[in-house]
Amino acid sequence: MSNETQNPVTPELPDSPVHMTGTDHVTIWGSNEADTVEFYRDLLGMPLVLRQPNLDDPSQTHLFFDTGDGRILTFFVSDDRPSNQQGQRGGVGAVHHLCFSVDPDEYEETMQALEDAGHRYNVFDRGIFHSIYTTDNNGLVIELSADKYEIPNDRRGEILAKAQELREDDGADYAKDEHLRGAIEALGLEVVEHDLPDASAGTGGL
Repeated sequence: MSNETQNPVTPELPDSPVHMTGTDHVTIWGSNEADTVEFYRDLLGMPLVLRQPNLDDPSQTHLFFDTGDGRILTFFVSDDRPSNQQGQRGGVGAVHHLCFSVDPDEYEETMQALEDAGHRYNVFDRGIFHSIYTTDNNGLVIELSADKYEIPNDRRGEILAKAQELREDDGADYAKDEHLRGAIEALGLEVVEHDLPDASAGTGGL
């Protein structure tokens, strides 16, 4: 039995005992406050909205950043921990990367800001969106993605599931621009394309 049969892709709520209402926050083991604030607030523009002791370990500080839509990213930090640019360890259960949305109109300015701050980055056309990849002060991979088309947040899951259906019908290995555009059209939404720079196809890793 194929994965498509066992685990169908659909925007419908599953028949599960509970259902989530959204993402509240993600918490990361950070290094120190100064480096964390420098990257996430001063470079990526996330307001620092709350600072308090880690309630499970008051020797650490708990920083709360607004990622732009009220969803929160938090860090446990301590001033005795230096940042580590060696990168994160992989493996089952590890975090591969975090992805945040960028306004398509600020996409090129974002790349320039990373360059000015001395952060290396790669840019890829991921088929259904564009992505900038860089790393934070601890080597955690950070993806900054911009939508190719205007996508209402309350229809995003529905659009992606339709793009998946079109991809399967097309026999394509992954969802491409034409599948996303076709999904938007099939659902009766206006197709509004964003002007993004050309980028290499991102199908072979970072």
